[in-house]
Amino acid sequence: MPTALWLAGEPLVLASRSRIRQTLLEAAGIPVDVRPADLDERGLEAAAASLAPDAIAALLAQEKALAVAKLHSGRLTLGADQTLALGDECFAKPADRVAARTQLRALGGRTHELHSAIVFAQDATVLFEHVSTARLTMRALSDRFIEHYLDGVGDAASASVGAYQLEGLGIQLFERIDGDYFTILGLPLLAALDFLRRRGCLAS
Repeated sequence: MPTALWLAGEPLVLASRSRIRQTLLEAAGIPVDVRPADLDERGLEAAAASLAPDAIAALLAQEKALAVAKLHSGRLTLGADQTLALGDECFAKPADRVAARTQLRALGGRTHELHSAIVFAQDATVLFEHVSTARLTMRALSDRFIEHYLDGVGDAASASVGAYQLEGLGIQLFERIDGDYFTILGLPLLAALDFLRRRGCLAS
């Protein structure tokens, strides 16, 4: 719902089905209309495989923002995406429990990077793009613990790249985290708020 801090005439269009992104924006006083983009994300990732992981995240965020903005004339639209990189290897959301187990075994005891991108667009124009990176080190994980963890999170293991949500049981996987919390959740919120203030959408 609108708040006193939100100055724009209409809610922000969010081109994402991520519940956590919606929650973060609304908690910060930004009303949103959720309009997920209908894109073949895996196909876009495959076509962009030669790009660096942070560039892939930016590309996906831009494609989402533009696809939805074109359907909502004149509306400010936010696209967002996130990639996980372990060295030169880029991970996607695990398709099932088997894939989640494989990812956790690969990530255990090692440091990976999360690249979170946001793009604001209006009609066919990109207005702002930002990518933020966090480094996360998982503790060594036994196969027994991985199975207990997957039992605990259930289908949520397939909802996020890396098979974890830091705001839930996923925190138990880690021994060190370097980076912005909102970046890890998939929405570099401070950068988004700064753009919206400069745009005149938020009170400053």
